[in-house]
Amino acid sequence: MLHGGDQVGLSDTGRAWARVRANLRLSAGARLFDQWLAPMSLVEPCDGEDVRLALPSAFMTDWVRNHYAERLVHEFRALLPRVRSVAIETRRVSPVPEVATIAVPARAEAAKVTAGAPLLDFAAPASVPAPRPGAEPALHIERPQLDPRYTFDRFVADPSNRVALNAARALAEPGPVRFSPLFIHGGTGQGKSHLMHAIGHAFLEARPDARVLCMSAERFMFDFVAAMRARDTHAFKSRLRGCDLLLIDDLQFIAGKDATQEEFFHTINEIMAAGKRLVISADRAPQALDGVESRILGRMSAGLVADVKGSTLELRRAVLAQRLIELPDAIVPAEVVDMIACRIASSIREVEGALNRVVAYASLTGEVIDLGFAQSVLGDTLRGAQRRVTIDEIQKLVSEHFEIKQIDLLSARRARAVARPRQIAMYLAKRMTTRSLPEIGRKFGGRDHSTVIHAVRRIEELRDTDRDVDGAVRTLIHQLEA
Repeated sequence: MLHGGDQVGLSDTGRAWARVRANLRLSAGARLFDQWLAPMSLVEPCDGEDVRLALPSAFMTDWVRNHYAERLVHEFRALLPRVRSVAIETRRVSPVPEVATIAVPARAEAAKVTAGAPLLDFAAPASVPAPRPGAEPALHIERPQLDPRYTFDRFVADPSNRVALNAARALAEPGPVRFSPLFIHGGTGQGKSHLMHAIGHAFLEARPDARVLCMSAERFMFDFVAAMRARDTHAFKSRLRGCDLLLIDDLQFIAGKDATQEEFFHTINEIMAAGKRLVISADRAPQALDGVESRILGRMSAGLVADVKGSTLELRRAVLAQRLIELPDAIVPAEVVDMIACRIASSIREVEGALNRVVAYASLTGEVIDLGFAQSVLGDTLRGAQRRVTIDEIQKLVSEHFEIKQIDLLSARRARAVARPRQIAMYLAKRMTTRSLPEIGRKFGGRDHSTVIHAVRRIEELRDTDRDVDGAVRTLIHQLEA
């Protein structure tokens, strides 16, 4: 382990960075590390307190900030206790790099140990510098760590999320509280956290002096345990119960934690009794949360329960279209956008991640984005997302839709009533499975791969000019995804 003295030298920071990289490779796995973390480099000079890391792409920078910012602080402080912050930059030709700094509280507050593992307190806002040893802390209003990207303006509305969106907007409005708590539930990556952060942004915009706190249920548990060990539960209780708006994400993580649930129950009781705003999210409805006390679930059900359903194809397309507006320098063909929206249906987060990955790889390699490039970059993702779709299923569904026999798709018949459905089936097989062109051809009566290529190109052309063909393809995609 490296130890920092009064002056931490550059060599110490460099050796620490080598250890951090090795640890990240072991924990993240070779594939994820090579794709996102390996391009990261240490920026010199470094004073040992404020570490600067650089990535070559803004997309990669955003991804690392979102997934590894706190982990990087943790890793550096374990080796160099004097590290105060870790900045993640995009190193461009531009003289002003984009920087996101994760500020670290004083050492005594930053490392709290329970059951032999360090529980790090990252609650200090990034805008407040770490206090100097011996200095009196400055008084300030604690600001929540809200993601600046997650606002109502950037949330794409759809029938699948409209109730939750309207409820979130209503709760964020100033004036008397219309309902509290708001309980938002839905699958991973469907927009629950986006709505919660958007509520915080809108509420602070209307009331800049308000006290807002946003944390995960797991963080609630860690802070509570640390407060008990430090025998300072009064400060913990005051911090939470003094909020005008309290946002708790992923309630399911405190299932089975009796002591944490006891404190959580009293906290939400105080918030609700004071007429303040409370927002809770979970991956399922209150009645489906096993291991959570019934009295907590009763409080949740007493407010407004809104669900965020699984994303529709239209929603995924709309999300990608909006993200592309925010990436004016990225040239992404419509067929690539359509392929991502069609074949990655598990969550909105994965859809956005796929687009970011394609654009990032193109910017790093200098290649032009086309369908082949996107499929190559997203190979593993596409295979995992579409493993359940088979050519047999496509053929069966297409034959039922066009009211022909499934064997007609494999026959040599060239009548338009059979040829067009066959082309559509080949198109769907190419877009929604991982089968190669020769494999697809063999599944359609032993046809050559050039026949498949012709069918795919023909349907792509017709989708732009023939509403009937486009409508049939859309309907079939919906049914296959279901």
